[in-house]
Amino acid sequence: MSKRIYSRIAGTGSHLPEKVLTNDDLAKIVDTTDEWIQSRTGIRERHVAADGETTGDLGYQAALRALEAAGIEASELDMVIVGTTTPDLIFPSTACLIQARLGATGAAAFDVNAACSGFLFALSTADKFIRSGDARHVLVIGAETLTRIVDWNDRTTCVLFGDGAGAVVLKADEETGILSTHLHADGSKKELLWHPAGVSTGFDQPGKLTMKGNDVFKYAVKALDSVVDEALQANGLDKSDLDWLIPHQANLRIIEATARRLEMPMEQVVVTVHKHGNTSAGSVPLALDEAIRSGRVERGQLLLLEAFGGGFTWGSALLRY
Repeated sequence: MSKRIYSRIAGTGSHLPEKVLTNDDLAKIVDTTDEWIQSRTGIRERHVAADGETTGDLGYQAALRALEAAGIEASELDMVIVGTTTPDLIFPSTACLIQARLGATGAAAFDVNAACSGFLFALSTADKFIRSGDARHVLVIGAETLTRIVDWNDRTTCVLFGDGAGAVVLKADEETGILSTHLHADGSKKELLWHPAGVSTGFDQPGKLTMKGNDVFKYAVKALDSVVDEALQANGLDKSDLDWLIPHQANLRIIEATARRLEMPMEQVVVTVHKHGNTSAGSVPLALDEAIRSGRVERGQLLLLEAFGGGFTWGSALLRY
């Protein structure tokens, strides 16, 4: 009888642009204060891509670090999946651009757009390819340059977002890895968090990224409660079995609400939102990489990853690191 195949995280990496934009810097641009931003979001600063620096640039650097940590050459990759809502080009995909730079010739490459849930959607897709036996090594990246599409005159949204990328290398393994992933969406709520411009509707559409924050907060907390329970129930586990919660870094209040629901002390929750802001699809892998490289997350521990984003989209992944 053949053994079950799991997707194990073999290595992680991340990359942030050099430029840092603090709350005090923002106070010179829009009518806001450091105290106002921190009290409502927990954010102190965010990174901003330089002129000419693209989502692909950030993702490529994160990928190099993940491959190095995994001890895997790019030529061994079977697939490259990038979660992003801010691709370099309409086509080819950002994944194709990164694949070429890495020299992963012939590996399948494509993007997944699920806004802030993009990394989890990409991770789940990669997991299915590995479990089916169609791939052995998959590079999964979450990368964004959200600052390119925010309205710098809207103080309710421009303070939230930053640029960055994180990556993981998944490897087929007979030992436990990703236990399950759970993905959902509700397109009927699109206008609560969206950017109206597009290819088919026309690039001349007015407006920038817009969000109805209070509504998003309520939906996010409820959806994340549900998808966290779903992950635990699917594996016959209790919330007390979790070692770490690694949430999407959108807002400290949402993170704290989820932790309370899980009865987890904040010491077991990875928080990077104060340093990065909301990097959308980049936020979960950025937080994961920091937690692993700092030595907090150790092999054998049980991790719960979760995210909620525009679409609406939301999802979770339960894994043994």
